[in-house]
Amino acid sequence: MKRNVISIVLGGGRGTRLFPLTYSRSKPAVPIAGKYRLVDIPISNCLNSGLNKILVLTQFNSASLNSHIKNSYHFDIFSKGFVDILAAEQNVENESWYQGTADAVRQSMKHLEKYDYDYILILSGDQLYQMDFREMLDFHIENGGDVTIATIPVVAKDATGFGILKSDDDGNITSFYEKPEYDILDGLKSEVSEENKHKGKEYLASMGIYIFTRTILKKMFEDGAGDDFGKDIIPNSIGKYKTLSYQYEGYWTDIGTIESFYEANLDLCQDLPQFNLFSSSPIYTRARMLPPSKINGSYVSKAVFGDGCIIMADKIENSVIGNRTRIDKGSTIVNSYVMGADFYQNTTEIVINDRSGRPNMGIGKYCYIEKAILDKNCYIGDNVKIIGGKHLPDGDYGTHSVQDGIVVVKKGAVLPSGTHIG
Repeated sequence: MKRNVISIVLGGGRGTRLFPLTYSRSKPAVPIAGKYRLVDIPISNCLNSGLNKILVLTQFNSASLNSHIKNSYHFDIFSKGFVDILAAEQNVENESWYQGTADAVRQSMKHLEKYDYDYILILSGDQLYQMDFREMLDFHIENGGDVTIATIPVVAKDATGFGILKSDDDGNITSFYEKPEYDILDGLKSEVSEENKHKGKEYLASMGIYIFTRTILKKMFEDGAGDDFGKDIIPNSIGKYKTLSYQYEGYWTDIGTIESFYEANLDLCQDLPQFNLFSSSPIYTRARMLPPSKINGSYVSKAVFGDGCIIMADKIENSVIGNRTRIDKGSTIVNSYVMGADFYQNTTEIVINDRSGRPNMGIGKYCYIEKAILDKNCYIGDNVKIIGGKHLPDGDYGTHSVQDGIVVVKKGAVLPSGTHIG
């Protein structure tokens, strides 16, 4: 089946709900699972689906994202594949920046004219899932779709937080409700599998993954269909174009908040995590050529380690430990995500810091860290205690912030020896 497809990954806006992780980077550039970035997920799904013409649209805090993509994705000279950046730009025709997800694609359409494609796959850069897009494309083509939206069945409790689509028995979307009120949900049930029906998952939530037939999307833009896919384009396409629901049955989560980010990472530590890092479909990322991690005298249970770590902790449990993390003796890490470091300190600097009492990069001696996220390049002294929980009020506290009881230590923060949080 002919699949001339170009994939577009949306680079995200300000990402305020993921602050402070998005203080100096865009959402797709946030580190996940100890060694990846969020943008690696949609790009890897494309590559594993045989789709190798990929554009990433960027605008806000894009420097680290641009650098990661430039250093990660290279194709040989005989390949027609690419992963390229399309940065927001002002020009003589349009002096404004992107006004929404659809406007980002609209402003980029002129750059797509040099490519041969019949379908456009639109993806978010801040979701965790594994999907073979070829199956969705086949569904779109076989059913003569103009627009196909990937949907996932959810329970009533979750439905109020999503855009909910109602479809008929043939998969045609008949109505759309953005974050509907709980009392109108009964009329929004769609046909789902018996297994999902038994679980109460009878509401189809939009996953923010779209396939458009090229000519249809161009017509929508020419007709001024709106600036946002979820708020404008999709609702306006129902009844006017053949708009289909492609039901996805696997694991999918939107990394939109600190809590969802924290839970998604810690789930990777379970015996059978919902997101399988060990499948035959690899997650691609930058090859850093780091040494293997070294662990000495530590009790470790349900932990995920990146590369190049030096671990002398007493205990690490239910935690993700990122690349180049250093944890000194006597320390305990529980239910936390330590992102690691971008570089190693040299031995001279470490000796000088030890003599002067300044913390080294990493986690010092006899620390206790629980329910926390430590961003990259943190300097944590000795005898530091960080204990997250609902007893902590949300807010920003300079070196760290608290959201939903989760302590987030900011990138490059210095916590002197003896610091107590929580």
